[in-house]
Amino acid sequence: MSADPSGNGNAQPAERARAEAAEREGAETAALARGGRTSFIGYVLRLAARFPFLFIAGRMYGADALGRFAYATMVVELVAMLATLGLKRGLAEDMARRRTPDGETHALYDALLLSLLAGIGGAMLLIAVPQIVFPNGDVSPSARLFPLIILAIVISDICLAALAFRHDIGATVRARSLVEPWVLSIAALALAFTALKPGGLGIAYVLSMAAAALASVVPALRAFGLVGGWAPDLAALRSLVTRNLALAGADITEWGARRLDIFILGRFAGPEIVGIYYVAQQIASLPQRLKSSFDPILAPVLTTNLAAGNLAKVAAHVRQISFWVGAAQLGVVLALGMTGKAGMGLFGPVFAGGALVLAVLLTVELLAAQAAVAESALIYVARGRNLMWSLVGVAIQIGVSLVLVPRYGGVGAAAGLAVSALFLSIVKSRLLARVLGHPVAGWRLSMLAAGGAAFATGLLVMRTPEPVQLSIGLVAILGVYGGIIWRFGFKGADRLLFARKLRTVPLLDEPEVPGLLNVPPTPRKI
Repeated sequence: MSADPSGNGNAQPAERARAEAAEREGAETAALARGGRTSFIGYVLRLAARFPFLFIAGRMYGADALGRFAYATMVVELVAMLATLGLKRGLAEDMARRRTPDGETHALYDALLLSLLAGIGGAMLLIAVPQIVFPNGDVSPSARLFPLIILAIVISDICLAALAFRHDIGATVRARSLVEPWVLSIAALALAFTALKPGGLGIAYVLSMAAAALASVVPALRAFGLVGGWAPDLAALRSLVTRNLALAGADITEWGARRLDIFILGRFAGPEIVGIYYVAQQIASLPQRLKSSFDPILAPVLTTNLAAGNLAKVAAHVRQISFWVGAAQLGVVLALGMTGKAGMGLFGPVFAGGALVLAVLLTVELLAAQAAVAESALIYVARGRNLMWSLVGVAIQIGVSLVLVPRYGGVGAAAGLAVSALFLSIVKSRLLARVLGHPVAGWRLSMLAAGGAAFATGLLVMRTPEPVQLSIGLVAILGVYGGIIWRFGFKGADRLLFARKLRTVPLLDEPEVPGLLNVPPTPRKI
């Protein structure tokens, strides 16, 4: 057979390869949008449940009880994070390596075994030394067993991580955004009218975490099945732990940085101050949950592309998520920050004094967004350096906090967190861009324009009575910001986040937009 002189024989396979690559990339973007949107719905549902809990805790239990609750839950969640051994994110990489139904199931059971063993050890330590959990008062026999809830937290985290690898984000929404927060709120309300009220917040927390664990295990068993042909392999388990040490360190430092402020504040201030700070922190953490909405779907997408060596795709996905997260966070931060005094006052008159703390913590979330998204990729491509910079960030936070907290209380703790967040955002974004060889920043000028208009609206809103601020004012700030960012910021693939029917192939006639998936368009046949 003679060669084709026109060369079309070589051109057509190349065209098909480019078309397939574009289709795969479009499908991944659609998956990120679908998973992020599903988790965002969960975020809204979680928000709807979190505010009733804070209102119940603030009004019916008081800042003192809330401060003790905040400290105790911080300790058990820290130990639970240690017990997962980095597998909340590392499990996706292990499953991608085994990439068969049986292999994925065995990876899940390996992770559960390791995490439960570590969780049992951590719980026993806290039961033996209860002062670590309850430093400000006597410990009852029932409260002494509070750390056992670590096992439920660990089981839930590992099962949801496994389900996310198969793009089942709905399970996370049900467990974390419906079951957990609503059980917490309803139980806290019911217990406030019983003789168990002194320990009501802790009991409500135990019930909510146990319910979330059940809501995580059931879909995991349905998806992966019971143990079949699996047996613990000590060599494989040891290798899994070794591979995830740096990732576990990154998880701990990232999580710890967000709880270290309460720990330091609890050592220099009373439970009431800690309680006020906790409410401000819970409100401020709402924008951060926008980023975590993408975590379950982002890990499998990144690990799949990294396994294939597609660094450009990894950078493109990071840019896209960075923009989605940053654009959404900025509007929420402005709306919550500029109505902060009125918002904090909802939980009781004493909490209104935490408005400045809330403003600083909201700024922290905005500064930390880029570092958090960059770390989603760094934990796979530069674990050692990522951990090193995380530790440097924690050291900066400790140093600034120890200087400022004794003098400024909660504001000093928030300021230490802000300085650390700014440092890590710059360092980690630059590190990831250098490792991947492609830009990863998701900030755009349209965000500045929308933010400026929303800020001006907020200044007018602050002149109105507090009920107006929390109703019409919040809507006005978000409306102005959202209208401008949608019109001038969201272009092309950006709008997939809000599309009801997702297209999986980039449109050929759309102009290339900075920060989007910059792949060569598929040539049209004429």
